[in-house]
Amino acid sequence: MRNLFILGTALAMSLGFWSTALAQPPRQPHAGELAAGLRRLGVTGSVLYVAAHPDDENTRFLAWLAGERGLRAGYLSMTRGDGGQNLIGTEQDELLGLIRTHELLAARRVDGAEQMFTRARDFGYSKSADETLRIWGHDEVLADVVLAIRRFRPEVIVTRFTTQPPNHGHHTASALLAAEAFEAAADPKRFPEQLGELKPWKADRLLNNVASWNLKPDTDMSAYLKVDVGGYDPLLGRSWGEIAAESRSQHKSQGFGVAAERGTQMEYFTPLAGTRPKSDLFEGLELTWRRWSGTEKVLQAIDEASRGFDPRAPHLSIPALVRVHEAISGLPADNPWKAIKLRETEALMAACAGLFLEARAAEPAAVPGGQVTLNLVALNRSPAALRLVSVTLPGGESVGTGTELADDKPFKLSRPVSIPENARISTPYWLRKPIAGGLYALEESDRALTGRPEGEPALSVGFVYELAGKRFTVTRPVVYVWTDPVRGELYRAFEIAPAVTATLDRDVIMFPNGATQSVSVVLAAGRADASGKVRLEVPQGWRVEPAEASFQLAARGEERTLRFQVTPAKGAGERGRLRVVVDSGGRSESWRVRTVTHDHVPPLTVRQPSEATLVPFTLATKVRRIGYIPGPGDRVAESLAAVGYEVTLLPEERLASEQLSRFEAIVVGVRAFNANPRLAHHHERLMKYVEQGGRLLVQYNTNSFVGPLTASIGPYPLEIGRQRVTDETAAMTPVKANHPVLKNPNPLVAADFEGWVQERGLYFASKWDDRYQPVFAMKDPGEEPLRGGLLIARHGKGTFIYTGLAFFRQLPAGVPGAYRLFANLLVQ
Repeated sequence: MRNLFILGTALAMSLGFWSTALAQPPRQPHAGELAAGLRRLGVTGSVLYVAAHPDDENTRFLAWLAGERGLRAGYLSMTRGDGGQNLIGTEQDELLGLIRTHELLAARRVDGAEQMFTRARDFGYSKSADETLRIWGHDEVLADVVLAIRRFRPEVIVTRFTTQPPNHGHHTASALLAAEAFEAAADPKRFPEQLGELKPWKADRLLNNVASWNLKPDTDMSAYLKVDVGGYDPLLGRSWGEIAAESRSQHKSQGFGVAAERGTQMEYFTPLAGTRPKSDLFEGLELTWRRWSGTEKVLQAIDEASRGFDPRAPHLSIPALVRVHEAISGLPADNPWKAIKLRETEALMAACAGLFLEARAAEPAAVPGGQVTLNLVALNRSPAALRLVSVTLPGGESVGTGTELADDKPFKLSRPVSIPENARISTPYWLRKPIAGGLYALEESDRALTGRPEGEPALSVGFVYELAGKRFTVTRPVVYVWTDPVRGELYRAFEIAPAVTATLDRDVIMFPNGATQSVSVVLAAGRADASGKVRLEVPQGWRVEPAEASFQLAARGEERTLRFQVTPAKGAGERGRLRVVVDSGGRSESWRVRTVTHDHVPPLTVRQPSEATLVPFTLATKVRRIGYIPGPGDRVAESLAAVGYEVTLLPEERLASEQLSRFEAIVVGVRAFNANPRLAHHHERLMKYVEQGGRLLVQYNTNSFVGPLTASIGPYPLEIGRQRVTDETAAMTPVKANHPVLKNPNPLVAADFEGWVQERGLYFASKWDDRYQPVFAMKDPGEEPLRGGLLIARHGKGTFIYTGLAFFRQLPAGVPGAYRLFANLLVQ
């Protein structure tokens, strides 16, 4: 069914007004886009751009490739960006990767390129390619890059980064892998398991897109290939720089909104392997149908269709497009562009007819064994003669229609369909299996999806129609559509949901000093009249009260919260697992649901087994009342509340009126000064709070040429740099062995610095006044120790602390030592 879905979207993707995302509202291309699509039919070349993360791609180059040159452009991102930080919400790790996947799809929808991935996880900043490839698994990720090349078959491969350090290890690794895959993809002895429908592919050349953001204005660039990507297309009424800026601005979770660029925009390149052009990127390459003999009829038909296009009556081009289709159909089956251009031609014919086909579900989800009503619409918005022959419903039932679509009158069909009992629960395919190591593990049935942005739609409907004497089949994914009173009509993918989900309120549950914890489970009904029992499975010796709880949910979507008291086994000191089991309808299942909702992406749902990590540990605290100034992507406040602190959120607008002296300590969230420049106005008041005996702990803020930190954050001069320690196992060496932070109220030992995740810290202080005392020295392998990760200064009667230690990762991950260290900081 996927090939049929692509059939209906190939043209739209190529013109940049329809990405591959399943939950996108339909958009009819305007006449300028149709004209560009006709011109593009004659181009038979592709370029693959390779880098490491969402936001690494050069959107103005991609927009120029797809728009100005009419080439098939693709972006291969090694990762989904799950190890970064989040400017717009609290999502981290795989949920952040899901957001960034859809931000990339939104960007491709704008610039017209296609999106692909490897299975590599973004595990955070890496200082070397060796470390990166060791964690990812060199051969596994190389296989994915080779797979992308063999699928996409580019004439030209372009790397964003070079193979020369220093650089982010992911960046360097992406360039190394691209260079190795350039050769390996052509070798039938390399990864032969990929071969069958796929064939070895030899790209003609490998280029590096020279980084220009840090070049001095007078840098001599005469030795490089160059191209002006700043052109303007009157058909679209936009320059490639304007399109590129809109594309890049889709990376909202990273705060990468940029201004539009107009006029000349030079990009520079250097050849790395293969043929070596001297003056033009595509020198010596024939990227039209002329590269094959016997294509004269194709060229002539495309030329006639382009010359005869009337923007006020696109439907008049349908007969000419039929001749294009017939000419391409006559080419040999092994022509690598035959299938691609047939799909583009068919999509152009439908677009010239203004054909609208859609399959909407009456509900956003249904359960296995249930039913959903589908509402189908087919509409011809042109004078072209068009007949809907039949529709094929999920499950294979074909419904003959034989309806003439004319006079802008829609054909409508409403039909209930059954969901199979064994239907697969909807969740992103790369998140079905537990996450561990440097690669996303895929279920065997999902291996064919490797590198795809999304999986298959839950349900699809096939439409068979006749246009200009030809019969075509297009498949549409089933979507759910609703109207928001502010944002208007919105789309999301239709999903298969469990009958009941049981979602824990926390992924990690901390048990300080063996105390009983209240655990909340939110039940949600995927169908009406759901009833049964819920129980928690815990390690031997642990207690749960009540042992089970009955529930009854009358309506689909109804929710109910159940609470259990969980007590660790006496003397428990090891982590354990808790699993929520729902016994309902003769089945025992365990599903949780997490939903991501932001205005710039469709609602995204992750369904996985309902489990949590149990962490018994010892913790001494001497303060309780904490004020917390939140930062973006910050879950520290809720983590502190979960172990007994009384946490009051202090958004910026509340600081001016709040009586700060009532707090025993105030904590500033990560990047709070970056995200909210108005916090600088409260600096004097916060320093007064410290001077009068308060404790103020500021977590990391960034400071770079892109976003310089201009606000003062401490009582004395303090400069934040870009130093970090990425080795989460790096030794934490006390600068002074008897420093109070190491002893009060929790005596810290080596074990407290074990089990940290992703990194020790980032954006350490680089320069500081002598009145700040560094607490720890730490370093990455082969580097000098850094002391700016934790600084403490007395100011008046109180204490100021700056820390780049990654508490924002460690506390939500349930690292006991991080809690004990944080508790000690709060009493200094």
